[in-house]
Amino acid sequence: MKLSKRVQQLAPSPTLAITAKAKALKQAGHDVIGLGAGEPDFNTPVHILKAAEEAMHKGYTKYTPSSGIVELKQAIIEKFERDNGLTYEANQIIVTVGAKHALYNLFQALLDEGDEVIIPAPYWVSYIEQVKLADGVPVIVDGKEENQFKITPAQLEAAINDRTKALLLNSPSNPTGMLYTEEELRAIGEVCVKHDILVVSDEIYEHLIYGDEKHVSMASLSPELYERTVIINGVSKTYSMTGWRIGYAAGPAELIKAMSGLSDHSTSNPTSIAQYAAIAALGGTHEPVAEMKQAFKERRDYVVKRVNEIPGFHCQTPAGAFYAFINIREALNQSGKYTTPDEWSAALLEEGMVAVVPGSGFGSNDHIRISYATSMEQLEKALERIEKFVKKNA
Repeated sequence: MKLSKRVQQLAPSPTLAITAKAKALKQAGHDVIGLGAGEPDFNTPVHILKAAEEAMHKGYTKYTPSSGIVELKQAIIEKFERDNGLTYEANQIIVTVGAKHALYNLFQALLDEGDEVIIPAPYWVSYIEQVKLADGVPVIVDGKEENQFKITPAQLEAAINDRTKALLLNSPSNPTGMLYTEEELRAIGEVCVKHDILVVSDEIYEHLIYGDEKHVSMASLSPELYERTVIINGVSKTYSMTGWRIGYAAGPAELIKAMSGLSDHSTSNPTSIAQYAAIAALGGTHEPVAEMKQAFKERRDYVVKRVNEIPGFHCQTPAGAFYAFINIREALNQSGKYTTPDEWSAALLEEGMVAVVPGSGFGSNDHIRISYATSMEQLEKALERIEKFVKKNA
């Protein structure tokens, strides 16, 4: 059987590959510590679970509109007003099967063959593949490590041409945890308005910021940017609801309508019960979120300090999300045995029984990503193993 060109060009997700291999080793009886998956280790808060149970008992188990129920759209509208100072109408909102689905529908609705999307590196692994699946061209702009992995307006301007359709920004970022300031966003936004390109603003980690810095949505900065921005978000990370698969997008009504049409003929509606759970998440107490956030901050502080004690490792303090993006180039050079993070990560898993994600999937051959969305006990044990492995191979 000959498969389509579009699927033949897909690169496998290194995150899913590492996680699958770690699970296989665990099932074989090995004591593997997984630092690869990007999901909180907390259960979904109780009030959200109760909302889902209540929805089932009320019989909310049928088809819904493909773009989401009215009640959830209203909860999303209220969230944007409360958290971001943004005003949307229901026809500017789509509910999707996770934030990844929102991005997929967006690129399918927006791009024609050869259209370009500017993507800062390091980037989340699926951005590149989703643009290619829509016959688009990902244009990678390197965010320099000395600039906290963030791109500059000058870099953006240099990458724009007559095929450029959009810029994709993720702040706070996966994999680096970096956060664009309001001043930086304004400067980048001015370039986008000047060249009339769409901003795709992935804000899935907006509530997971640990210092005094604040999340700012690009759409809130001016009427011109509001008209040119599609916000991607969801309940997965903030509310520990990764398996519930509820994402959403907000933006120009015409584009949201096209994205909804794609859902009509592909997924149909997101799970009805999960939609009612998402209403409780967005409109309910944030006390469980604050507790998770405090735990993540403590883990982040420990991980950054501990990582920087390992010979040949260098890690900046991430402002948000729950990842540490670690430069291991010096350790690789010292080993004389491994030349890429991929080789090093595979050996660490086999010999040290710790799963990390090599930076190649994020656009870097100098880094690894670890998730600190796991217990402090596991993090302490994992970093001891990593240090032992590094010293053994120095």
